[in-house]
Amino acid sequence: MPNREEAWNLLNEYTKSESLIKHALAVEAAMRAYARFFKEDGEKWALAGLLHDFDYEQYPDLKDHPLQGSKILKERGYPEDVIYAILSHASHLNLPRVSSMDRSLFAVDELCGFITAVALVRPGKRLSDLPVESVKKKLKDKAFARSVNRDEIRQGALALDRDLDEHIAFTIAAMNGIADQLGLA
Repeated sequence: MPNREEAWNLLNEYTKSESLIKHALAVEAAMRAYARFFKEDGEKWALAGLLHDFDYEQYPDLKDHPLQGSKILKERGYPEDVIYAILSHASHLNLPRVSSMDRSLFAVDELCGFITAVALVRPGKRLSDLPVESVKKKLKDKAFARSVNRDEIRQGALALDRDLDEHIAFTIAAMNGIADQLGLA
């Protein structure tokens, strides 16, 4: 299995956008935390989180993303379950999410982006003082971060059999562990 440094290099080979790299880091942190929660392989889950959108800048069309990326990952020796989790996080592919890793990646992807957006509009722009209630309030505001699929955030919590408040709090805590890298410290 390729290591984290190789995955980081792959991400940076295909992704130039600072915000997309930060999103990858946020999802990586959330996946590592959920791996601990489910007593699974944190390194493997973190790779899925870090690389879930690595091909998006090169292949932004839904007919290509993440299919093109999955081919690259296969060529580079990534495990099949990591590749499948990345494929199944894309709702448009209609793949069943069968493992905890699949469900976790789906559950944290949209939520990490949304939490980042909420933190950035708060006065301190910090994760450390971001209450769950603020995230939930912004979820109700359809004009805020309108590209974020709120149904997928709710479906993600359900897929993990977690209360939405718990899921949000857990994800904020995971992201807060790397808040400095996310520019949200």
